[in-house]
Amino acid sequence: MEYRQLGASGLQVPVLSFGTATFGGGNDFFKAWGSTQVEEATRMVNLCMDAGVNFFDTADIYSEGLSEEILGKALEGQRDKVLISTKGTFPFGQGPNNQGSSRFHLTKQVEGSLKRLKTDYIDIYHMHGFDGNTPIEETLRTLDDLVQSGKIRYIAASNFSGWHLMKSLSISEKYGWSRYVAHQVYYSLANREYEWELMPLGIDQNVGGIIWSPLSAGRLGGKYRRNQPLPQDSRVAQGGSPVPEAVVNEEVFYNTIDAMDEVAAETGKTLAQVALNWLLQRPTVSSIVIGARNEEQLKQNLDAVGWNLNTEQVKKLDAASEVPTIYPYWHQRQNTSLNPLPEFYK
Repeated sequence: MEYRQLGASGLQVPVLSFGTATFGGGNDFFKAWGSTQVEEATRMVNLCMDAGVNFFDTADIYSEGLSEEILGKALEGQRDKVLISTKGTFPFGQGPNNQGSSRFHLTKQVEGSLKRLKTDYIDIYHMHGFDGNTPIEETLRTLDDLVQSGKIRYIAASNFSGWHLMKSLSISEKYGWSRYVAHQVYYSLANREYEWELMPLGIDQNVGGIIWSPLSAGRLGGKYRRNQPLPQDSRVAQGGSPVPEAVVNEEVFYNTIDAMDEVAAETGKTLAQVALNWLLQRPTVSSIVIGARNEEQLKQNLDAVGWNLNTEQVKKLDAASEVPTIYPYWHQRQNTSLNPLPEFYK
């Protein structure tokens, strides 16, 4: 397993991490992801550990805390060998103060996550989304206090806009508080908007990318085919996709699948493995969060490492998946000598 440094931190993380949103199946939305219980979760954790994947990602809202509980039980006796990432911000319970990134809500959620995960500390704690109602200073001061107390080791953002992240980094620098070392983002061959602003920001500010839904809710797994019905056992068909159907350009998507088929034939790999390996060639990417409903899916995803697409294969996939940029990015790309693109091909 390859390890990479996480942004400006000194932490080394495996290039694959295991996402546990499939644990629990506590409501209809997450049942479409999976309903893994403790026994199978423990086997999957051990499969990951055997492959060198010691980084596990969850969130308080995944099945209303059940994912954290199951992960905590599955990791019993191995806490000192693993990295745990969890998240706060989104609504958890009833009432106006049970959401957001306020001192009130974050303090409560961290305590709850620690209890559910059966641990004294969280390795990486993410703001699951940006809270436009709470002063950024309040959020970052609270997170810094939690770091100083030893309950959190590193802080990270997720799903932020460029200005959300840059303003947060600036405030941390101004006051000498802990800064976001990573940004957990959606990025895949089906949607490459991360490259327009968030990737250049990550390069400039040394913020590591942790990628969620790298297969676009299963769309890139090989079951989606041009002029064929949507797979009825898919998360998309069952209403459990975190990636809206409207943001995926259908023609570009199927052109991308065609290119992936060609690359898969050349490499002898599955479409999912090709999609994951493509991400590992991209700048800023520190770790890819892989999920699995069962052990067989997990084993296949783990085989996305230990080999690399060549430059021509990466270029083929890039060309097939390219979509027009929106303003101001198309304007900036008219003069790349002033606004250089990330260095994709080395």
